[in-house]
Amino acid sequence: MVRKFLGAATALVLMTGLSQAGDYPERELLGVVMWGAGGATDTVARSVNPAAEEALGKPIVVLNKSGGAGAISMAYVNAAPADGYTILYGAENPQLHPVMGVSDLDYSGFYPVNILGRGVAVITVPADSKYTSMADLMADIKANPGTVKMGSTGPGGLPSTVGALIKNSADFDVIPIPFGGEGPGLTAMLGHEVDFMPAGISAAAEQVKAGTLRALAVVNPEPVAAMPDVPAITETIPGMAKYLPWGPFYGVFVKNETPDDVKATLVAAFDKAAKSEAFTTLMANKGNVLMGISGEEAKTFLTKWQQVTTWALQDIGAAKVSPETLGIPRP
Repeated sequence: MVRKFLGAATALVLMTGLSQAGDYPERELLGVVMWGAGGATDTVARSVNPAAEEALGKPIVVLNKSGGAGAISMAYVNAAPADGYTILYGAENPQLHPVMGVSDLDYSGFYPVNILGRGVAVITVPADSKYTSMADLMADIKANPGTVKMGSTGPGGLPSTVGALIKNSADFDVIPIPFGGEGPGLTAMLGHEVDFMPAGISAAAEQVKAGTLRALAVVNPEPVAAMPDVPAITETIPGMAKYLPWGPFYGVFVKNETPDDVKATLVAAFDKAAKSEAFTTLMANKGNVLMGISGEEAKTFLTKWQQVTTWALQDIGAAKVSPETLGIPRP
């Protein structure tokens, strides 16, 4: 009897120890941001991070790992163990990587913990620019093809995609100059390294409010609350209407192979964080639309976004690889 009791007790201790060892999270997490500090994705990530840390009970160390239009950070997270301790704070860019020949990785290999929200793009210039309207910029591009410099973040990034949509609607022969994120690109534009740059409102709003940048148009079919005095791009380029509304999105991702219980813990934590007052206020102030979706609903959103955007790029000859050959059906 004593031996049986001791055996049962030992087994219980071992089982309890294993259970405790498996508790998640047991240590800090690494949150990899696919763009540089100061950009839209970084701003969103750092604003939701504190509430997520509180919900998880562990710190999330933020690491900016830009390059390759987000491909470098994507590969970094993909190479990490699928244990939930390395998460990706990502934007829309990977959904375009296969068609742009940047990388074979897109979000099909990742689980969407939370699509936090989506943004609206804006066409920006320095406050002292000679361009005072979108019409001014487009007229100069038409009159001087191949000379006006556009800030970019590389193939598949927000600026290049906006540029592709414009190019399919108007004369738009510009020189794209790549930078390691929207933040660095906007800073370079202030130094007059480029003439203009499409960027997310999240990245540009503060500088527009401060008067260092001028917003020429929002890439939307109508003005938005965050910049009510900035005209819709369709006022100057009516042909853009067929692509709108369109915009960047921001989310939290882990590898598909991550255990289901870990995914559930992350989903619950980021659902709570995405509803925090600090985060919702920031998103509203930046002109972003709150989404807060995960799982199958988020996968459906990601699939549709990829279909619409990749086929738009294919139709204007901007795609390096046809979406059809990648199994992406036309929407």
